[in-house]
Amino acid sequence: MKLMVKAPAKINLSLDVLHKRTDGYHEVKMVMTTIDLADRIELSEREDGRIVIYSHNRFVPDDQRNLAYQAAQLLKKRCKVDKGVNILIDKQIPVAAGLAGGSSDAAATLRGLNQLWDLGLSLDMLAELGAEIGSDVSFCVYGGTALATGRGEVIEHIEAPPNCWVILAKPEIGVSTADVYRNLKVQNVSHPNVEGMIEAIEAGNYREMCKCVGNVLEEVTLKMHPEVLLIKEQMKRFGADAVLMSGSGPTVFGLVQHDSRMHRIYNGLRGFCDKVYAVRLIGERITLE
Repeated sequence: MKLMVKAPAKINLSLDVLHKRTDGYHEVKMVMTTIDLADRIELSEREDGRIVIYSHNRFVPDDQRNLAYQAAQLLKKRCKVDKGVNILIDKQIPVAAGLAGGSSDAAATLRGLNQLWDLGLSLDMLAELGAEIGSDVSFCVYGGTALATGRGEVIEHIEAPPNCWVILAKPEIGVSTADVYRNLKVQNVSHPNVEGMIEAIEAGNYREMCKCVGNVLEEVTLKMHPEVLLIKEQMKRFGADAVLMSGSGPTVFGLVQHDSRMHRIYNGLRGFCDKVYAVRLIGERITLE
């Protein structure tokens, strides 16, 4: 039996870091939402108990470093499953981009194997397991739009944002999330208006939502990688309503409602950035099959 599962990317509309915790993680407060850019995960059973990863993308690890591998391994162990699985990852989300591609692959693997192996786990149970794999995996299990707190694993669902285009541009660099957090001086940051973002989304107020975007990690990444700042400036110049770096970067996204302006920004960015995408917000929660 084969099963196909979508693994949508996410963007951070608002990302605040409150303090460093005693466990070494940072306490965060973020508004995340899913977008219509997705990897596709194909799962098929193996009788020999092995977990085998396939991908045409050479940057996708095919061993225990892969979060989808870790997800399958965790489910096998917790639910005492003897069977193995082939995991084919059709990679559409750029790697190491601040879009939670690896986390979403892990979440899709959890949801898919729950069905393939007939485990009967709820989304809440899968999200709990996801938190053991990585901070963004819990959110990716649910998808939709949410306030994430703790180290990112405490999820509180909110309404879907007003619909709009999201233009993404990723420069040809990778950013180490660990390095960004290491260089973050929490006591010096200007905190974004997370509450204002939630209110704007729940009121369906696109203009207010655009005013409230903010990411405390931006300043660190922009200093480390000036090309990210260049993309931000170009996106603003081409007329995006709001421009922000997602996660720890390096991907920058712009929000826009009008098709004509979306095309102008998309075409303008294609001139100096290879990976440019124009997608829609999804914003709606995933449901189990």
